[in-house]
Amino acid sequence: MTERLRLDRKGVSLGVVAVVVLLVGVYLGSGALRWFDAALAPYLFGTLLAVFATVYRYVVWLRRPPTARLNQRGWEALKARGKLGSNLVALGGLVVSNLALQRFISNRSRARWVAHQLLFWGCILAALITFPLTSGWFHFESADPTGRTYVAYLGPIATISFDSRSFLGWMIFHALNIAAVLVIAGVTIFLIRRFRDRGAMALERGGDFAVLAGLFAVSVTGLMLTASSLWMEGRFYTFLNNLHALTVIVGLLYIPFGKLFHILQRPANLGIAFYKKAGAESGLQTCSECGEGFASRLQMSDLKDVLPQVGFDYRLPDGGHYQDVCPRCRRLLVGQAQSQRVGGFG
Repeated sequence: MTERLRLDRKGVSLGVVAVVVLLVGVYLGSGALRWFDAALAPYLFGTLLAVFATVYRYVVWLRRPPTARLNQRGWEALKARGKLGSNLVALGGLVVSNLALQRFISNRSRARWVAHQLLFWGCILAALITFPLTSGWFHFESADPTGRTYVAYLGPIATISFDSRSFLGWMIFHALNIAAVLVIAGVTIFLIRRFRDRGAMALERGGDFAVLAGLFAVSVTGLMLTASSLWMEGRFYTFLNNLHALTVIVGLLYIPFGKLFHILQRPANLGIAFYKKAGAESGLQTCSECGEGFASRLQMSDLKDVLPQVGFDYRLPDGGHYQDVCPRCRRLLVGQAQSQRVGGFG
């Protein structure tokens, strides 16, 4: 009889806390809902559900034995005595190279790197605009009777004033359209690559296409809203608005359950660089068969501790451990075992 799946209590608790914090932030940041736009309520509802689910999954993911050990070792290596200052400087460099510029992708393919950069900065720009607007933290007010001059407010604080017909005004009011164009360009590059590269098509998974389709749908429907307002005299605006809201909400809910969750996993992976550095300082683990070094002692020690926690125990009857054998010798041992099983291959 299979064990019933149970919700993780810590994940549920922290998810609820995150939702409550966000609601309090919306109430306070919008001046007790004074600047909250009721038309954006469906987006806020979708955001709350996504925040709860994302926090829950992140907590569960972080508590898995392998992830928990990597997280622990990463923080230990970062805060190592006498190395904190240099490690913080190195962390800043990792944030720029691995998160912002994603140079590890450019080493694989220039086209993939360009596509990732377009998607990354398009989504970042959209998030920086939509979430503050949805929460009522950011709003605009007309500053003169002509309706041309606007003032941007962050909560109750006036920031900048601008002419809506100036280049700055055009950039501000069309920033989401710019983000949509960046995303569509990135999606297009990915699709062209998948259609042309047989290897990429062979490795294609349903979740990969779902992400691209979702981002494309959100971007296109957003651009169609602008087209309806500017060139179609508002025709089909209500339908397009509902369609756009649906795509956005579905996209938000997909984050904790699909491939987009790696957006939150990637920052945590920065600690692996410090873990590898600490592992290199621990020395090499030597193979019990051939005596050659093949991995860091720290890594192999952690692996021996974590494997039993996930249902794998490779301890040997003589007191040794299978993880002390290098990959090459493991293949030889497998071949020898198969030979003995069938009575030899000669």
